[in-house]
Amino acid sequence: MVDKPLIQHIVEEATASGIEQIIIVTSPSKSNIEEHFGRSFELENVLGQRKEEALLEEVRRVAGLANICYVRQNEQLGLGHAILAASEAVGHEPFAVFLPDDIFDAPVPVMKQMLEVYRHYGGSVIALYRVGDEGTRRYGIVKPKRVGERVYQVLDMEEKPGPEHAPSDLAILGRYILTPEIFEALRVTPPGKGGEIQLTDGLALLLTQQAVYGYEFEGTYYDAGTPLSLLKASVALALKHPEMGAELKDYLQKLIYDL
Repeated sequence: MVDKPLIQHIVEEATASGIEQIIIVTSPSKSNIEEHFGRSFELENVLGQRKEEALLEEVRRVAGLANICYVRQNEQLGLGHAILAASEAVGHEPFAVFLPDDIFDAPVPVMKQMLEVYRHYGGSVIALYRVGDEGTRRYGIVKPKRVGERVYQVLDMEEKPGPEHAPSDLAILGRYILTPEIFEALRVTPPGKGGEIQLTDGLALLLTQQAVYGYEFEGTYYDAGTPLSLLKASVALALKHPEMGAELKDYLQKLIYDL
């Protein structure tokens, strides 16, 4: 998206939120992710010889963003399964989860906002976004109890209930802070459709044991899993880019005028 892969946007959001240790769950076919964040001395040498100082600095910056390790998920059996695959690497500690298909444009990184909620309330925290009636057909929806400004205790949740059965219009998006008890909840969560272990099902079990909170974040959300929304996100972020923003704005204005 714009000038960097989606996964880099996620890693940069994590580091901007103060997270230093990152675990990326990948499949065996995605070794290029590891290559992207690794040091490439051959590339650095070429850039140095060509006096491409800005590119060389960027390559080194990306490689030094965080301490990153990788866990292979040999079968794609749902988000809950992916989180379980990382359990040994995480250990018995609270941890954050980022889904690369969900992109946020916010003055304060969304995860940094959520960490403040976690520090104040404790317990797991999930990102919430108002989606309207039609959105209740596409997202997991929570039954909320307001406990603070933009903060809710989650009383229940349903996966894609539709407007007739939705307990609210607050949808669960791809940012989570989870307590380590989620691992045990996921281990006893039965597979759902397609044999997948759903995080929503694990969270529904967890909230019967401890408080789970939702935070209605401040910022703009883009679903990068659809072509149109990915295009919208790319344009919106490119317009803020210091090197291409002004030229792109002029181009779009001319394009609209010609139409």
